[in-house]
Amino acid sequence: MYRDKTDTDGYDYDAWLEWARLESTHGDVDEVRDVFERAVANVPPVQEKPYWLRYIYLWINYAIWEELEAEDADRASEVLAACISIIPHRVFSFSKVWVLAAKNHIRRRDLKSARIVMGKAIGLCGKESIFTEYIAFERALGEVDRCRAIYSKYLETYPENCVAWKNFADLESSVGEVDRARALLELAVGQEELDMPEVLWKSFIDFEIAQGEGDNARTLYGRLLEKTGHVKVYISFGQFEATAVGNGIEAARTIFSSAYDVLKQDELKEERVLLLDAWRVLEKEKGTADKVAEIEAKMPRRIKKKRMRTDPVSGAELGWEEYYDYAFPDDKKAGGNLKILEMAAKWKQAQQAAAKRKREEEEGEE
Repeated sequence: MYRDKTDTDGYDYDAWLEWARLESTHGDVDEVRDVFERAVANVPPVQEKPYWLRYIYLWINYAIWEELEAEDADRASEVLAACISIIPHRVFSFSKVWVLAAKNHIRRRDLKSARIVMGKAIGLCGKESIFTEYIAFERALGEVDRCRAIYSKYLETYPENCVAWKNFADLESSVGEVDRARALLELAVGQEELDMPEVLWKSFIDFEIAQGEGDNARTLYGRLLEKTGHVKVYISFGQFEATAVGNGIEAARTIFSSAYDVLKQDELKEERVLLLDAWRVLEKEKGTADKVAEIEAKMPRRIKKKRMRTDPVSGAELGWEEYYDYAFPDDKKAGGNLKILEMAAKWKQAQQAAAKRKREEEEGEE
């Protein structure tokens, strides 16, 4: 059946793989190799990656079978090398094959060949997984200078990668190179484009806190707030001031208070709620009961409202929807709204009481 399938369509790689697995259950090494060799001879006719996925998967299974089932690691290395030679790397590449080839060399105690493979992979493939695997390999061997060289190439290729910058700084910090780590983080936050700047800034601040450099951390918070006024930055800044490295609870209160005023001015209601929640938790842990009461007095009332939904393109009305809004006691507008709501609630209660009395009177007459 498999012979008929593959004779009809030599590019049916799943059929080839199933045939090889069938042969392997009978333990005939030569038969299995023959099937794999005939299978990989059917190179995809077009250089488009989707057509190559199953083909490369066939090569990988061939190499794994050679190393684990046939117990021939040298031949597995040859299989992976042959696979790499066939891939049109100028069009696309497969990082998994490069990594498998390098790890095969490592298991064979051939570190030189492993490094050659990874070096070629950086030049011909250059995917992030190549860099991370190569760095992990050299770091496990304690080759810090080699790791630095790879990280440098990594960041030349992907300067926007915040995780790479962070990990490079962590490496320097782990070997006691504090100044190097700080310089790297400073260089990183100065990049024009970053994929996750919040990760990098947090890492930089945490680094300075870990070094006991409270002033440096405080400066970083100030620089970060110039770039973004996100409520989480204010909360983190306030919590930092309340720690042993910070300036104490009063400094934290100053941060929270100024942040509250900024958010109030910008009419960011949900952000104000988040800030007040974090501030209240901090006061409960390190403050006083009076301060907790002051903050609870600032907490808003949650109000259900209705609004008309509109189509963003045509502007047509789509119907009413309910949403929740916040009315803060210290907002003048909110104070007026609260009074109206209280009056409406009292009027509703009076109406219900009058209706109840009327029903009771009617029942008494009957």
